[in-house]
Amino acid sequence: MEDYSKFISPKRRAVPTPKDLVDENGKVVFGTFDKEFETMELVRAKHPTKAPDCFNRLKLTLWEATEVHLKDGVLLAVVCDMGIFGKQLNMFFDKRTKDVYCWDTQIKSKDTVIAPNLINGAVAEAKSEFGFVKYVNNFQDGRADLSGKHTGKCLITRYGDTKKSDAKNIKNSYGEATIEYDFKLTRLSKPCVASIPFPYSDNRTLYSQKDFFQAEGKLIINGEEMLSDDETTAIIDDHRGYYPRKAHYDWVTTMGKCEINGEKKWLAFNLTHNQSTDEEAYNENLIFLEGKTSILPPVKFTRSVESKDFTNYSEWTVKDEHDMVNLKFKVYNMNPMIMHALVVNIDYYVVWGELEGYLRDEDGTKYVLDGMMGMGEDKTLLL
Repeated sequence: MEDYSKFISPKRRAVPTPKDLVDENGKVVFGTFDKEFETMELVRAKHPTKAPDCFNRLKLTLWEATEVHLKDGVLLAVVCDMGIFGKQLNMFFDKRTKDVYCWDTQIKSKDTVIAPNLINGAVAEAKSEFGFVKYVNNFQDGRADLSGKHTGKCLITRYGDTKKSDAKNIKNSYGEATIEYDFKLTRLSKPCVASIPFPYSDNRTLYSQKDFFQAEGKLIINGEEMLSDDETTAIIDDHRGYYPRKAHYDWVTTMGKCEINGEKKWLAFNLTHNQSTDEEAYNENLIFLEGKTSILPPVKFTRSVESKDFTNYSEWTVKDEHDMVNLKFKVYNMNPMIMHALVVNIDYYVVWGELEGYLRDEDGTKYVLDGMMGMGEDKTLLL
């Protein structure tokens, strides 16, 4: 069996995590790390953007997000602070109907609580008159709690017939809907912790920690209760960074159980293409396995249909240069969140579908993912 580890840069190997993401001189630490940072005060970074450092708080994007995969649907729960405003966001993809429900409430930045770190009960929370999203983080013990509620106006994207090409097959409408959930998460694998250098400053970072969990709890949508089972999983993404004024990223993930050598075992992956200044040395692509991870190289995304032109079906192809990643992502529905304002322009598409293809780990073991649920994002920013 071929040794694929030769395609992985030594800089992608996790090293012991320093206490601070930003050192005493205001310099950001870059690399891949083995556990959580104790402090992540990115506002202390020196010259991360072209703007004076007094504007760091307004330039910094912070969020904690979770995808929870249940038998009949997928929850996306987000606490976000973009400096000039905050966000309380819940989305639910119904696997049975392929409909998407989106509750998106903008709140004041000062009313958004971002956890200072992911340990010792640190809380992230966004609250509004319509509900809340709350995290209690105890990653030092491999645990976290997620709860939330959202009521009122909801964007509902109805699924169309993939055999037709008429754009009217995807229908967006607003209606009243409710969602409520409470989950306890227990870590299944090692974490993915990366601080990635971004362009236009030698001190600009995109930090991300992603963790794969088993989830226990329940979700209630429009009065229908959905309970977790022994295959319910989640991934938490804690994300902090200074995006360039013009930025774009592509992302796809899955999580759950996969048949490996005739036995169903836990598996998840993360694949992202962004503006890392050195993708070979700094990226966050990997496979989460039971109790361990296996690193993947940089990848490229191509689409049969651009997200802005999506009607009712498209295919994303995700590949690397060494045949470690060879995936087709069959997109059945997406939720567009478009904001074009004086100071912020965002074209953000959250997409849902089914995977076909395979990944290889560093030892050459092949994981066939046909039929697994996929979730992705296509996001462009002009700040």
